[in-house]
Amino acid sequence: MGRHAADRHDLIRVTGARENNLKDVSIELPKRRLTVFTGVSGSGKSSLVFSTIAAESQRLINETYSSFVQGFMPALARPEVDRLEGLTTALVVDQQRLGTDPRSTVGTATDANAMLRILFSRLGQPHIGGPNAFSFNVPSVRASGAITVERGNRSTVRATFERLGGMCPRCEGRGSVTELDLTQLYDADKSLAEGAITVPGYSMDGWYGRIFLGCGFFDPDRPIKQFTKRELADFLHKEPTRIKVDGVNLTYEGLIPKLQKSMLAKDVDALQPHVRAFVERAVAFRTCPECDGTRLAGPARTAKVRGISIADACAMQISDLAEWVRGLDEPSVAPVLEGLRHALDGFVRIGLGYLCLDRPAATLSGGEAQRVKLVRHLGSPLTDVTYVFDEPTVGLHPHDIARMHELLLQLRDNGNTVLVIEHKPETIAIADHVVDLGPGAGSAGGQVMFAGTVAQLRESDTVTGRHLADRVALKDAVRKPTGMLEIRGANANNLRDVDVDVPLGVLTVITGVAGSGKSSLMHASVPPGAGVVAVDQGTIKGSRRSNPATYTGLLEPIRKAFAKANGVKPALFSANSEGACPTCNGAGVVYTDLGMMAGVSSVCDECDGKRFEASVLRYKLGGYDISEVLAMPVTEAGAFFADGEARLPAAHAILARLADVGLGYLGIGQPLATLSGGERQRLKLATHMAGKGGVYVLDEPTSGLHLADVEQLLGLLDRLVDAGKSVIVIEHHQAVMAHADWIIDLGPGAGHDGGRVVFEGTPAQLVAARSTVTGEHLARYVAR
Repeated sequence: MGRHAADRHDLIRVTGARENNLKDVSIELPKRRLTVFTGVSGSGKSSLVFSTIAAESQRLINETYSSFVQGFMPALARPEVDRLEGLTTALVVDQQRLGTDPRSTVGTATDANAMLRILFSRLGQPHIGGPNAFSFNVPSVRASGAITVERGNRSTVRATFERLGGMCPRCEGRGSVTELDLTQLYDADKSLAEGAITVPGYSMDGWYGRIFLGCGFFDPDRPIKQFTKRELADFLHKEPTRIKVDGVNLTYEGLIPKLQKSMLAKDVDALQPHVRAFVERAVAFRTCPECDGTRLAGPARTAKVRGISIADACAMQISDLAEWVRGLDEPSVAPVLEGLRHALDGFVRIGLGYLCLDRPAATLSGGEAQRVKLVRHLGSPLTDVTYVFDEPTVGLHPHDIARMHELLLQLRDNGNTVLVIEHKPETIAIADHVVDLGPGAGSAGGQVMFAGTVAQLRESDTVTGRHLADRVALKDAVRKPTGMLEIRGANANNLRDVDVDVPLGVLTVITGVAGSGKSSLMHASVPPGAGVVAVDQGTIKGSRRSNPATYTGLLEPIRKAFAKANGVKPALFSANSEGACPTCNGAGVVYTDLGMMAGVSSVCDECDGKRFEASVLRYKLGGYDISEVLAMPVTEAGAFFADGEARLPAAHAILARLADVGLGYLGIGQPLATLSGGERQRLKLATHMAGKGGVYVLDEPTSGLHLADVEQLLGLLDRLVDAGKSVIVIEHHQAVMAHADWIIDLGPGAGHDGGRVVFEGTPAQLVAARSTVTGEHLARYVAR
């Protein structure tokens, strides 16, 4: 009896999980062990780990807070699961970007910047003030006036208040300033009444029009080119001023400051597509001339510790900054120094020593963002916590993966439960327990095919078990290049005047340890355009309502087909237009921004997540309403639009390309925000395959791919090359390296220890030479 009770407390029990594509999954997971979840892409791993186990843990924590803070925290929906037992607090370390705030950097996303500010406020000479004086998020404030002192006899005295902040007043802590092309803001030959303002959303029929037409600062019926200097200044630059229009109290503000607040203060990629297009057309961004891109006001840059300012420290490579901090011996700030050393050493241990603290957070890859989040948990005294990781080895060279393994095992050895979604055989090999989901993807998956030890997995007949020991052979013959793409004097980021010829008409792989300069070489030296298609893992531009159907243009022919079949307007079948559910505005979920905490979302009660008004769902095409079609995976939708009443060649062609890149399991209406970095990249690739690009540059296309899926990707790359395309792949996966016609290896290290070409040649030559770290790992991988 006692033994059974102990076992219960040592297990996480999942009973009847049905979230997304899971099929009544029931499983027991050992606590305080390292469990790896694997399976083909789209088999249900994330649904089980993130959407069920981690989501329920966070929901329960949310309910606890709600009992103390009445109504502040919104209720989260319970996952589709019968029962969950043995849950502990879950800390999720995923690949989601750290944020789109232009002021967010690697330093602000961790505790490193905060500790540096304290250090410089105590030791910096000359002394300029407290930690806020070194923060580019805090502006300086000055005020004076009369105050009332409530002491004895009440008296009124004159006082002056001043707070020194570190924000550069010119760029407001962004490091860059904007220059507006006024010809893109308005048509000077027209009057305001004639619609002179060409900014999206500034129609003269709405509130903006009422304000500009009725403010009284200029004649709205006179062309702007005839405005006096005073009128033009009021139109473009006037400070917020209270006005009354048609008896309503309103605030008038010049066009440029209004744009600065409403559009230019936001991350460009987070804007709606038409607004982003306007900003990219009308605005030029350049380094702030006042702070030279450091984001800091003058006083913050003058205070130094041993000849180093805080701007210098943040610009240093983190591994160098760690060495500098270790050389400081100041008992007065010993706790701060100890914490800073621990944080910086954590970056180095996790393979991010090549970054610098002033690196904008939005520029990090998914794998880098995940490892930055992990820095916070290194050396944590917490025990009996469930850590959840989403492919923590993404973006890591085989040489770097061993360090990640050490950190995962350290978290486990501290008495925590570690759940990892992963495909790499090296990571699966260190697991205490393995769960393999499948057998296929999407509706063909969602079942536990195996649960047990790694040794038992190797003997199993699952897809993962059969592929776990896969090795590839080097090519007997490689393709001959049809030309060369010459790169001369490349010096972006850490590149050291690199000269290299990239062969065309073949499959070329750019490799090297993380931070060696691979992405800098290709994305900075070979920009998109002139036949070059760059497909990276960056955030897909679009709103959070965007999905594969809207991104690829698939929704347009579907909407028209529904409209034609039912004799109504196409706008009814867009969740961003007339057919949208009025409660959630077509999002399917209601978002709640919690300010200092991560926002939460809950399924819309009105439409039950379907995104459309109930009246729209009465219209059918081939027996399905629009929400049911958008819920279909790519393969099912492809069959649906192939023939019969719903035959739609334009839609079928797009769906065929999505299936060709291995996204057949993806729901065509699935929010883009839920896609992994690898899925986003393959979605971009499928879209570009319809174009006429001659050179494809792919950044780690194997991200998120199961061992069995890599073979399909290699087949796709071969088809592109055989069709006359040039394919350049930035990649760490040894199977892709072995399949290449030509390899360019950068290194030998990361950051300032990299940035050089250390090898050029065929995979066979790289294996034979074993002159680089990549060559050593590839030689151990390939079949003999």
